[in-house]
Amino acid sequence: MLPGVAVGTFISVGRSLETAIQRVEQAERLGYESVFVTHIAGRDSLSVLAAYATRSERVKLGTGVLPIYSRTPVATAQAAATIDELSGGRLVLGLGVSHQVTVENWYGQRIEKPVRDMREYVGAVRAMLRGEDPPPAERFPTRFRFMGFEPRPDLPIYIAALSPRMLRLAGEIADGVVLWLCTPAYIRDVVLPEVTRGRERAGKDLEGFDIVAAVPAAVTSEPAEAREKLRADLVPYFNLPFYRAMIERSGFPEEVEAAQASDRFIDALAAIGDPETVVAQVRRYLDAGATSPCVGAIPRTDFAVTLEAAAQLTAAA
Repeated sequence: MLPGVAVGTFISVGRSLETAIQRVEQAERLGYESVFVTHIAGRDSLSVLAAYATRSERVKLGTGVLPIYSRTPVATAQAAATIDELSGGRLVLGLGVSHQVTVENWYGQRIEKPVRDMREYVGAVRAMLRGEDPPPAERFPTRFRFMGFEPRPDLPIYIAALSPRMLRLAGEIADGVVLWLCTPAYIRDVVLPEVTRGRERAGKDLEGFDIVAAVPAAVTSEPAEAREKLRADLVPYFNLPFYRAMIERSGFPEEVEAAQASDRFIDALAAIGDPETVVAQVRRYLDAGATSPCVGAIPRTDFAVTLEAAAQLTAAA
């Protein structure tokens, strides 16, 4: 494996928290570098990571991602610092803006200037972790400082990004970027150039910057069935403006028009088939420039088997 490359996984909780924790234990045994958890209409993602922390020792634990409008920067900084301490300094705080329908209907907030809001939010959380006064802000003003507790000042903060502007912001102010539905070609042609521009704006290069790419994966003898399961799972994303714009930018305008993932899109995005095929398809993300391709489960497939197969990518070359 190339220096700076670390294969991870997304392990979110379905019906059973205990089953998810066992998957985390399996991933750690197999040598995966990181475990990320999504924030959906279920269990709280930061609380889930606390549970994962109690049953793991080495693997990094990340939110992939926590919506910034779901809680104040103070609440996020306090929870993140606490879980980081509990895990022995293994937390990665992934932040995202989410989508209008979620932000308005779940949190009673509004997305008006997402890039500005993300810049403010990250700036506030970073300042708190470093024991500094948060900078002035329009959307997220705060004067909070920790008292009697010193969190890890360099706790890594990643930003979920799809558009060029948010990708540039991630490169400028974050330690990594979290991607979903981004094909290897999009990573190569859009993500890397835009993140690089952001890094240059901050006077930095790409060294040490983590590009986390979620890869739906399934080792299966029924690839057509797995594609159909994934296709159904992706329907909501094809109706969300941020994803629609990114998918069209990726060269799939017909899919955006139909509001459905085609076989062409699924084949570009996912890793489905026998173990050798899955490994080869995940490797495309490494070749495209992702530093942390993270395999995730496809509904109604055996994810334990998939983790086992993809683990050969976790071994150093």
